[in-house]
This record gives sequence, C-alpha cells and structure tokens, in this order.
Amino acid sequence: MSAYHNLDTQEVHPLSPVPERKAARTDPKGTGRADAVEALAQPRRELTQRTASAPSLERGLAILELIANHPNGLTLSQLVRQLHLPKSSIYSLLLTFERAGYLNRIDPNGQYVCGAKFIQIAMLAFDNAILRRKATPILVKLMRATGLAVHLAMLWRNEVVLTARVSPALGRPVATWIGKRVDAHCTSVGKCLIATLPEADLNSLIRERGLLRHNDNTITNIRKLKEELARVRRVGYAFDDEEEEVGIRCLGVPVADSGGQVVAAVSVSGETDQISEQSLRYLLAQLQSTTRELSQLFPFSGE
Repeated sequence: MSAYHNLDTQEVHPLSPVPERKAARTDPKGTGRADAVEALAQPRRELTQRTASAPSLERGLAILELIANHPNGLTLSQLVRQLHLPKSSIYSLLLTFERAGYLNRIDPNGQYVCGAKFIQIAMLAFDNAILRRKATPILVKLMRATGLAVHLAMLWRNEVVLTARVSPALGRPVATWIGKRVDAHCTSVGKCLIATLPEADLNSLIRERGLLRHNDNTITNIRKLKEELARVRRVGYAFDDEEEEVGIRCLGVPVADSGGQVVAAVSVSGETDQISEQSLRYLLAQLQSTTRELSQLFPFSGE
C-alpha cells in the first residue's frame, strides 16, 4: 500500500482543550525546573554507580566480540585459552547463543561463527548509524523551524524504534533516546507506521504487543484503534493527543521510500499549547517538507 502523499489539512483533529497551567508543574520549592530535574536524576546516577554489572553477560559479550573478530571462527578450546574462563561456562553461553541464532557451529566439533541474527543486528545498527548521520541535519532544520522536539522512527519486528532525535535546548525535557521502543497504538510515529500494514500483520502486532493503557486518553480498544488508523490513512498524519503522556502532544507524518512504501515516520512533540488547532497547518507544512527530504534517503524497498 502506498504512502499518503497529500495531506488533507482541511480536517482538523479534535484536540482536547488546553488546560490552564498549574503552578504545581514547576518545582514547588522554587528551585526551578532545571534544578528539579537535576535533583531527580541524582539518585538514579548514584544507584547506577552502586549497581554491579552481570558477570554472565560480560562473559557472553566477550565471546561474541572475540568470535566477531575471527571470520573463520573459533573452537571451544580456543575460546577457553584466550578468555581464561571455565570451559563449562563458555560452553553454556555458546549453546545459548547458538539456540538463539546469534552463533552457528560449522560442524559438531568445529568453529563457532557469527549467526544470522548477530549479523542482522550488526547490519541494522550500521545502516541506522548512516541513516542517522544523513537525517540529522534535516531533523535539526525541522526542530529550528518549529521549536519542538523531533523524532524519526522505524518499525522493526513489530516494535516502533526511535532511530534519531533532536530537541531544543529550552522547554520541557522529553524522556526519549535513540533506540527506545515506543508503543505503536498511542504515539504519532507508531500510528503512521502501522496504518498501512496488511490486516493480518496489524492483528499479529496487536496480539504480540497489546494495547497498553498509559492514561485515560490511551486507545485500548481494537475497533477504535482501527478507526483511528483509517483516519490516519485518509488525512496523511497522526496525532498523539496526550495518549502516552499527559500534557504532551505529538504530530507525525509518514516517510515513504522512492516506491511509495511507508518506511519511517517523523514527528514533532511539545506541550498542549505548542501543538494546537492554531499551529496545526504550519506544523503539517513543516513536517511535509521534511518528509520529502527524508524520502530521498530511502531507496525503493518493494519488489
């Protein structure tokens, strides 16, 4: 199904009214928002510094890194000699990686080499790094034009993954990061990405991921979600109207490859008074201009 190229800006999403700002949204002690955020972050940093790492995970990563540096593979005995770890521990980890598809064994007593899943993740990370480098200047331009946080997302294995983000220095902090998984049913980028999925694929995603309720605004009914996705297909953009986080709205538009297939989505995020009926037309125009530029980064992905 091709992407929706013409945005119908005549249809205005029924945005909920902007509530009156409450003093409680700022730090009650008068230290200021930045100081309040810093105070909240300090215990987390201290906890991270005190928390010990997982020895088994460290061993597993050491095995993967070592095998990745030997294209011809390594045997169990070679791994034991180079890593100076117990043979039983290494074998247990090798068996786990092999069963999960991250490693393959050339023959029953032979070398272990990188498996298809390991290579797939490595290629995905490499491709995303290149895409992020090329997309960032385009996203920065959108951020400067709107003054809002900007996200680029893609669908991978039924998960919506944020592959790039830029945010203004001022304004409410956005709790997102590159690589974060977000729910498809309550985010604007997620709705854009799943709106054109075949019915069977959409139903499979809903069964696998569910419709987690974040607050009273979240769509948790399959019928209502499908009605919302039909609207997204019709008008060519999607809203997160405080559905994931109260006080935050997001406006998203799909990104198509050269063949018209939806391959990504870009959004702007801000507080309710920043994304409103008054700013809708301007934001949509900026997003549409951005998606035209981003589309040039994606070659045709169809048959």
